[in-house]
Amino acid sequence: MSSAVEELLDLLRLERLEDNLFRGQSRDIGTRFVFGGQVLGQALSAAQQTVDGARSAHSLHGYFLRAGDIDHPIIFNVERTRDGGSFSVRRVTAIQHGQPILNFSASFQISESGFEHQLPMPSVPAPADLKPADPLPDEVYERLPIKLQRWFGNSGPFEFRQVYPRDELNPPKRPPFQHVWFRLIERVPDDPALQRALLTYSSDFHLIGTAMLPHGISFLQGNVQVASLDHAMWFHRPFRVDEWLLYSCDSPTAQGARGLARGMIYSEQGRLVASTAQEGLVRLRADKG
Repeated sequence: MSSAVEELLDLLRLERLEDNLFRGQSRDIGTRFVFGGQVLGQALSAAQQTVDGARSAHSLHGYFLRAGDIDHPIIFNVERTRDGGSFSVRRVTAIQHGQPILNFSASFQISESGFEHQLPMPSVPAPADLKPADPLPDEVYERLPIKLQRWFGNSGPFEFRQVYPRDELNPPKRPPFQHVWFRLIERVPDDPALQRALLTYSSDFHLIGTAMLPHGISFLQGNVQVASLDHAMWFHRPFRVDEWLLYSCDSPTAQGARGLARGMIYSEQGRLVASTAQEGLVRLRADKG
C-alpha cells in the first residue's frame, strides 16, 4: 500500500484513550491549517467506535469553530446522546490546546428497507475518457510558496479528474457548478465504517470552491480568504471510495462574505450514494496583494 493511503488510514483509525475519548494526528497536505475533511472524518471515526456495528451513519453535521493546528494532535470527546430502537445519535467535540475546534453530530440507523427514488446522475464523460491534470511547469512551481508547492507537488491518496478543468492560478469566471470524478488510488478493506470516514474526508475537496467559480477567484490567491463554516453529509447507498465516484457540485448563492455549496456523489453506475452541503467564508481582503 502506498505511503499516502496508509497515512490516511492511520489518521482515521485514532487512538482510544478512554471509552469515549480518542486522539488523532494531523497531516500537512499544503493547507495553512488542518484540512477540514480530516477533522470531519476523524470525528465520524470516533463516533462510529461507540455505536453498535449493526448501525451505520446516515447523516452528519459539523460546525468549524476554530482553525486546527497541523503540528498538534486533536482530542475527540464523544457524547452518547441516544440509543433508540432503530437510531443512535452521537455528539463529538474536537479539542486542541484546550479549546473546541469542531462541534459535530452524527446519526446512525439499523438497516431497513423502504421506498426508493433518486435524481439521475448528470450526463458527463466517464473518468476513463478524461485525462489527469497536467503538472505545473517547473518555472511556475518553483515560484510558489512552500505550502502551495506541497499542495501541487504532493502525491496524495486520491486521484481527481475534472470534467471542466480550470487554471486555479489564473481562474476565469464560470457558472457555479462543477463535476469531478475521484477515487482512492489503492484498494482498502471492505469496511463500510471506514468507507464512510474516507468519503467524509474527501467530501471537503472542491465543494466550497464551487461558490468561487462565478467570481473568477481561487483560494490560491493571496487576497482571498476561504474557510469552511459548517459541513453536512447524508449517506444514501453503499459505495466504495476506491472506485470512481462523481462529485456533482453547485452553488445556489453567495452573499455576506459567505458562499453556499451543495454536492451529490454518484457511483460510476449512476447510483446516488451521498449528498453534501457546506457554507464557507469567502472574503476578498484589501490588505493583500
